[in-house]
Order: sequence, then structure tokens, then C-alpha cells
Amino acid sequence: MAKTIRLTVAQALVKFLNNQYIEFDGKETPMFEGVFGIFGHGNVVGLGQALQEEPGHLVVHQGRNEQGMALAAVGFAKQCRRKKIFACTSSVGPGAANMVTAAATATANCIPVLFLPGDTYSDRQPDPVLQQMEQPNNLSVTTNDAFKAVCKYWDRITRPEILMQAAVHAMRVLADPADTGAVCLALPQDVEGEAYDYPEYFFQKRVHHIDRPAPVERAIREAVEVLKRKKKPLMICGGGVKYSEAEKTLLEFAKKYNIPFGETQAGKGIISWEEPLNVGGIGETGCLSANKLAKEADVIIGVGTRYTDFTTSSKWLYQNPEVEFININISKFHAYKMDGVQVVGDAQAALQALDKALAETSWSSGYTDEIKTARAEYDAEVDRLYHIEYTGDDFVPEVDDDYDFKTASKEFIELTGSCLTQSQVLGIVNENIDKNSVIVAASGSLPGDLQRAWRAETVDSYHLEYGFSCMGYEVNAALGVKYAQPDREVYALVGDAAYMMLHSELPASIQEHTKINVIVFDNMMNGCINNLEIGHGQETFGTEFRFRNEKSGQLDGGFVPIDFAMNAASYGCKTYKVHTADELKAALADAKKQTVSTLIDCKVLPKTMIHGYGDWWRVGVAQVSKNKKIQDCWKNLMEPNIAKARKY
Repeated sequence: MAKTIRLTVAQALVKFLNNQYIEFDGKETPMFEGVFGIFGHGNVVGLGQALQEEPGHLVVHQGRNEQGMALAAVGFAKQCRRKKIFACTSSVGPGAANMVTAAATATANCIPVLFLPGDTYSDRQPDPVLQQMEQPNNLSVTTNDAFKAVCKYWDRITRPEILMQAAVHAMRVLADPADTGAVCLALPQDVEGEAYDYPEYFFQKRVHHIDRPAPVERAIREAVEVLKRKKKPLMICGGGVKYSEAEKTLLEFAKKYNIPFGETQAGKGIISWEEPLNVGGIGETGCLSANKLAKEADVIIGVGTRYTDFTTSSKWLYQNPEVEFININISKFHAYKMDGVQVVGDAQAALQALDKALAETSWSSGYTDEIKTARAEYDAEVDRLYHIEYTGDDFVPEVDDDYDFKTASKEFIELTGSCLTQSQVLGIVNENIDKNSVIVAASGSLPGDLQRAWRAETVDSYHLEYGFSCMGYEVNAALGVKYAQPDREVYALVGDAAYMMLHSELPASIQEHTKINVIVFDNMMNGCINNLEIGHGQETFGTEFRFRNEKSGQLDGGFVPIDFAMNAASYGCKTYKVHTADELKAALADAKKQTVSTLIDCKVLPKTMIHGYGDWWRVGVAQVSKNKKIQDCWKNLMEPNIAKARKY
């Protein structure tokens, strides 16, 4: 009979997590770095007790906000290329509900995070307990059921013995490169403390292997047959290249067959921008060169991409009537998109197999000087963007005529004393931080500007969350990135709205003596969405941060000024207020010398973000409106482009 160990459910779970390992290409590492936790009545005397008495190698980090700490866990796992992860625990009720957004962010980006929310009593004896969500039609429903929609695996541990099966299945999903994401094991607070005689073999060392499955020969043959009749291929470097660690293989493949490649947000920053075949970001937030070549390409080789609407420009970008798709993806679900040839397998293994088969032919792309020309235009455009300065009335921003830029900019300048443009600030930051530094961003106009114009030179220096575009990811994930790579400087590039939305783990960085740098781009509005509404015929509505006007009763008074530096200083950060290019350069230089977290409060003129390059994005414009401009937008912009886009 198997030997047993008598432990509570919480103690058994902690012991189990300590014995999980990841193996990839022969390198074996502990799967769990630690646990982010905010402890309350739903977990403190259960999981909290277990972590206090025998944590093993798990380091417990105290969160300030459940969503914020979980976003730090997402950032950590993403920067570790999904080879090391955190668990996150909260109390029952609002604590658990706060983590749902972070779970969605993890799943949307295919990032593994284990969520361990406390839950209401399994035996229901004291119901309704504090923070319980009562549903008269189903008493088994709790707040944690909300995780079902945003997790790749969900379970509730209603009896101690359930933990064994549930924990093993949780690891199955967390270690699965084709189907990973958030995993939730809901822990009823009475069951957390229940004891059970667990068999010793439940706690054996488990090594979860991330293999490199090769595609079937039939798929490779089909891909070769497509390529043999094509002359203008374009590759897309997606996140799957990063997690497969296939960047070297992709670059060698591209060079051998003279194929340019564009980058998704998840794929950018693993191959240097200096590589001549790297034509930059692609799609709705893509750059000049990639989008130009994409429209003419007769075959798209998508490597590890989910083909989101931003990558495909709402399935509109690839306009060559003869275009076909070859989809290399470890996920069969994603490989099926765009009616492409489904090359299901690890990115590195698939590219190697395709290379071996192509080498038996004499095929190469038919490009002559098109790639070089596109790259030269792109480089010149980025240089231009980095040096745009506001010079007064002669400055014409790339915005709709309906927005009174001169009036708004005059008001902004009088209030802040700053004439800095957003692209100018990005250029200064790009050219003045160490090349090995990591930038983190997620929401607003910054991801688009960064994908179009940021020059990433070193591996994993570009960390963008754009699967969920979660406001508040930036500052909190930066802490997770710093935990993952403590020897690198980390910069969170964040808009004013996203900073106000959530920056809870900034004080945690002070507590942990873990320095991060935050650059707040304050334009006193949700600038990205303000652009969206104005560009589609609407007037400004609910996107500028203005006082309520007593006369009109609307939010159309003056801009609301905020001192972000003062806020960060209250936590113990070294802070800077910048209004000029020289002040920004000086702040960046001094921030490098600091040992505590820093924040640069940068006032940036509204409407000075970078605009699109030959892209179109489908927006749900009203087909009925009293506003003629909205009518014209539907008729002239949306309706004809919907007709040009692929239907599925």
C-alpha cells in the first residue's frame, strides 16, 4: 500500500507546486517562481497558513491590488517566454473578481498563470458568508464562476481528494504551448483547511516537457507546392516564434530564400530592427515598409501568429488577388485561420522541415530591390518621426480637421508649459536608454506608435501586451519583468489614463527594493479613442479629461491637470517633471543612476501620436445618424472597405 502524508488541502497544494518542473531543449527549471498574494478571510488561514509554515522555494510577494499583482505575474511569465510562472491567490468575493481581468489578459496572450482564489464554503453551513454572491436559482454559483469565461482550465476543489486530479490537469494546461493561458483552481475556504491522507506519489517530482512537435510531411509538401508558384512571399513573425525560441531559425530561413518579414506586437523585439529583411510592424498598427509589401505579397507565411484584426488590418491588408497563406502554428486552431495551409507544429521544427524540403528545389523569392527600397523609406520615416517638433501655427498634425488642434494645444501649452510631441518623446527615449533595457506597454496610442517606430536592438527588449490591450498592465507588468530579469533596466511606457487606471504595484517595487522606471505620457485625454471617434465622423465625446462646465452641464470645461510626479513621490519614487527635450534627456540620464523606482511625468501635446500607414481597421460605425459626417464615414470609409476584406 502506498505511503501517505496527512496534510491540509492548502498544504498539499503548496507541496505539489514545489515539485513541478519545466524542461525545454534539455534545460530543466522549477515551474513556479512564487506566489503573489493578498490574504483575507477566504485564504489567509488556509493557503496563507501553508505558505507561512512550509513555502519550500516559493517566494511570496505581497500585492496591493489583486488585478495589479496578477498582471505582474503575466508580465513575468511573458518575459520568461512561458518557462517560469507565478501563482496568484486572493480572498473570496471582490478579491477574486479583481483577478478576472488579469486572467483574461493571460489567456488572450496565451500566457500561463495559475489563479488560486478563495471561495465560499463547500458545506454551505454558514451561508451567506461575507462577500458571498448569492444566486437564488443556483446556490453553487460563486464569484469564481466568472473565471470560466477567461480561463483555459477551471476547477473547484470541493473535496480534498479532488485536488490531485485537478492539480495534474492544471499543470497539463499551464505547460501546453498550444493551449496555455490562465488556469483557475477555486478553493472553498473550509476545504482549504481540511486534512487528507495524500499518497506520497502525488508529491513526486514532475517534469513537464515542452516538446518540439514536427509538422506532418503532407503539410510540408503542400506548403512547398504553394511557394513554388509564388514570387513575393512575406513572413509574419508572431509570438509563437518567441516562445519557441525560433528567432535564429526564422532569420536564417529568411536570408536563405530572401523573404522579408513583418512583426506582430508579440513577435517584435526578438530580431533586431537592424536586420535588412526585418520590415517592421505589420497591420493596423504596422509601419510603412511592412504594410507596403503586405499589399503586394502573393503568399503570407504566418509563423506563430493568431492573425488578430490588428495583424491582418481586419482581413483587408493582403490585397493581392492571388494571395495564399501558409500557417505555421503549434495550435491547430490558429493554423486553420485564413484558409491557409495548416503546418501544425513547433515554429522552429516547422521552419527547419520547410527549409529541408525547399532546399531540394531551386526556389527563392522573386524580389529584386523592393525590400531594400521599402526599408530605406521606413528608416527615413522613423528618423522624421523622432525629430518632429511643435513650431507653432505652421505645424499641421495628422488629425481630422474637425478637431480644433490649435485651440486645444494652446490651452495645453499654457497649462503645462510643454510643446513635446509624442513621437519626439519616443525618439528621445529610444536613443537615450541603454539598448539592453526592456520597455513595457499595453494600451492607448503607445502600442501603435511603438510597433510602427520603436527600434528594438536587443533580444526581449520589447514587451507589449496587445492581445487584451489591458489598461493598467504597464506599471504592474514592469515589476514582473524586473523579477524575471533583474539585471536589466525596465521602463513602463504608459498613458495618463492607464496610469490612473492601475499602478498598484509601484509601491510594491519600493517595498521589494526592485527598481522599475515609469514614463507617463500625459496628454490629458484618452487620446487613442479620441482619434477613433473624430476619425469616424463624431465630435469629441467622453474622451478628454475636462472639468464639468457649470453652464453647459457637460464635461467640456478646461483640462484637468494632474501631478503624476507628486503621486509617485508619495510612494518613495524618485520623480521628474519634464516639459522640454533637454529636460527629458536629463531625467533619463539621472534615472539610470537611481536605486529606487523612478517616474518621469512627461507632458505631451495631444494629437501628436503617429498615424497609420496604408491600413484600415473595421469599427462599428453607426449606419443611421443625424450627423452627415458619420453618414459619409459609413458610406465612404466603412462600407467599401468591408467589401474588400476577406469574409472569414
